[in-house]
Amino acid sequence: MKIAIVKLSALGDIVHAMIVLQFIKKYNQEIEIDWIVEERYKELLEFHPEINKVHVINIKKAKQKKSIYLFLSELYKLRKLGSYDLVIDMQGLIKSALIARLIPSKTTLGFNKSSIRESFASIFYSKTFDYGYDKNVIERNFEIVKFALNVPYNFEDVKYKLPFLYFQKKYSNLAISNNKTNIILIPGASFSSKRYPVKNFAELTYSLDANYIIVWGNDEEKLLANKIKNLAPHVNICKKLSIESLIYLISQADLIIGPDSGPTHMGWALNVPSITLFGSTPGHRNSLVTSDNKIIESNSDVNPYRINKNDNSIKDIKVEAIVKIARTLLP
Repeated sequence: MKIAIVKLSALGDIVHAMIVLQFIKKYNQEIEIDWIVEERYKELLEFHPEINKVHVINIKKAKQKKSIYLFLSELYKLRKLGSYDLVIDMQGLIKSALIARLIPSKTTLGFNKSSIRESFASIFYSKTFDYGYDKNVIERNFEIVKFALNVPYNFEDVKYKLPFLYFQKKYSNLAISNNKTNIILIPGASFSSKRYPVKNFAELTYSLDANYIIVWGNDEEKLLANKIKNLAPHVNICKKLSIESLIYLISQADLIIGPDSGPTHMGWALNVPSITLFGSTPGHRNSLVTSDNKIIESNSDVNPYRINKNDNSIKDIKVEAIVKIARTLLP
């Protein structure tokens, strides 16, 4: 059987979807799995031993350049992928549904119109699955694959998952300490109200004796990292990392602390202890709490159907609350 998974972006969303791979292969090693993804996230998937082939698409680039020709060229590539027994759209957007439909297949599966934010997307599927949009995203990913393939496992089995992010080589010069606890701080997120205040991050570094490493992905996040270092000169700011080197760095850490963002969720994927901070987004939906992976939510009443990007309640999370949990997770 040959299947294709459509999950285009973003970093954390792809990580939350990748959990399904080990359960598909555990069920049937003979199933061949391809993945369709935006080009900038290819590195997250290309070293995964359970993925047969990663197909990249540049819809975002076409949109940025406002090029109809580029957009149609990208869509045309999908017709040349060959035929699949099943295509699963795990994104649930109009663009991902259209992409899934254009891939030659016997069945195109996605969430039904009441289970996705862009309900119009459901018309592109030949088969749909009903699972509430407000439910946990990892659970939604697991359940649609279980429905599609009749996989004989339950969501409870995710508690016993194997780490599922991979790198091909080890990286040096990442400020990893061999004699101190390594804590990675992540100041960046996709929008400002998801970010924890830099002064609180700085205060945190004086509360726990550790080697602190700050990661960043763009100029705005680098500025946040520099602001933390101005307040806490003992922290280390990492160089700009590729996705592969970020996976390696997180795999070497003792603890990850950050907001609802891709690098923080990578800690969960690698079975590395983590504390994820939630303000304007729903922690119960966007993460999975385990013995090693904890969350702290603000007191904000979050509506997963309509995120309030002006909700800055993450700033109300006390440093003391983070320190208290960190001490239970650190060796």
